[in-house]
Amino acid sequence: MDERAVAEEILSGFVAGTLLRCPEATTGVVVLSGSSGRVDVGRARLFADVGVSALALRWFGGQDQIPGICEIPLEIFFAATDRLVGLGCRRIVYVGTSKGAEAALLVATHDPRIDAVVAISPTSVVWGNIGPGRDGVSWPERSSWTLKGRPLPFVPADPNWKARYVDGLVSYRGLFEHCLTAFKKEAGKAAIPVEEISATVMLVAGGDDALWPSLEFAASIVQRRQDAGKATRLVSAPGAGHRIVLPGETTPRSSSHAHGGNDRADADLGRDAWRCIRELL
Repeated sequence: MDERAVAEEILSGFVAGTLLRCPEATTGVVVLSGSSGRVDVGRARLFADVGVSALALRWFGGQDQIPGICEIPLEIFFAATDRLVGLGCRRIVYVGTSKGAEAALLVATHDPRIDAVVAISPTSVVWGNIGPGRDGVSWPERSSWTLKGRPLPFVPADPNWKARYVDGLVSYRGLFEHCLTAFKKEAGKAAIPVEEISATVMLVAGGDDALWPSLEFAASIVQRRQDAGKATRLVSAPGAGHRIVLPGETTPRSSSHAHGGNDRADADLGRDAWRCIRELL
């Protein structure tokens, strides 16, 4: 697509981020990054280049926003949908990665205007906060999300877990696996109600994810939706990690924790996922 036809707008206020608007577009995509807080303009541009309007949303850490992923109002995402609908988009797609995938799946359970969700390296349950809330306090732990001012149930973390390392970096996968076992009752209450999602759901997960067990989470989502009579598309690869790289992206690895996978496997899964995303669009 001719990039001169893409109008870029920096948004602020309750809906913050970068909007890449394509004239005549009837599909709008909301792009949600993970816990890095990055406004993923590069990924949004992938979508704009195929003729849809894309909103790379800043959903925490910006001016006048909650500094960490702590009790983030789901209403922020509803407002993002409002913005795209107001531009004339009749089809709304959410594309989220990691914590962004957690958000996308949750939002789709409450907003019937969403037509499709692509959850990359997803989770099947709600987890606690990453970083502080508006009070600047990171602990005691709180939910990542609220709805109508009420925190959503979440699986708590056990600070006494024993870390393991991959390539010299801490792998948090064991923490999440441990917490699911240690807090089974809480995990049941914190399950994302994916059975209620009316949108098309596509999951992308690597079997070598060292951050959390995204492929196992994805399999749980598939099974629960299947039990409810709903189909789910799962795109996966055993050797890919948490960082799934779509064509043309240069997403860096974190220097603070292990992703698993490797550059080739992550990119190969990204190419497979992009083909499926294009079909979905």
